[in-house]
Amino acid sequence: MEKIASKLKSQQIKNALYGACAIALVGWVVFRFAAIGAENARAVFNPARVAADVGAPVYAMKMSRGTGVLREPIEIKNNRALVSSVRVGKLQSGQRVGAGEIVSVSHDVDLNTGMHIVRTRGATDGLQYAEFETDGYFVPLYAVNNGTVMLDVNGVATPRNVTILRSDAQNALVDGLNDGDVVILSHVDAGGKVQIVK
Repeated sequence: MEKIASKLKSQQIKNALYGACAIALVGWVVFRFAAIGAENARAVFNPARVAADVGAPVYAMKMSRGTGVLREPIEIKNNRALVSSVRVGKLQSGQRVGAGEIVSVSHDVDLNTGMHIVRTRGATDGLQYAEFETDGYFVPLYAVNNGTVMLDVNGVATPRNVTILRSDAQNALVDGLNDGDVVILSHVDAGGKVQIVK
């Protein structure tokens, strides 16, 4: 027993034990770094990391001046419709309404109904749409937020002030855009990196 106790006290044994502990510690550190590296290498989609690195994926449309049609709903009965003061400015003589057309738009309020009278010719009774066809830049109405649209300028969301000249429930005819402008259709913050989804 004394022989074993003396051997355990020798410097050689102490050095061997210290070496074994050091090797175990280094092995544990290497294992942890390898595990962390493997976790980072996994193909896990992290939207925040992707948006910061390459830009948030967004839908967009490239602007070009063209002809478009805006549609205003109008309820017709016996070639006559009643329209509120808010909407009367969107209607004018000669506009197509289904198979017919608008003949006249009264800009005076009818005292009996409090509405403006719109007379048509050849239009079917029921809900119809008065069509307004014109040239310009058309964007979805939801892309305009407080008179501003977001453009993709070199991968960065950049606000542009626009004026809505006319709109319907879905689209807007706007002033303030140019051919080639790329309007972002997704919700993004100004200054954020963007990546157009093809």
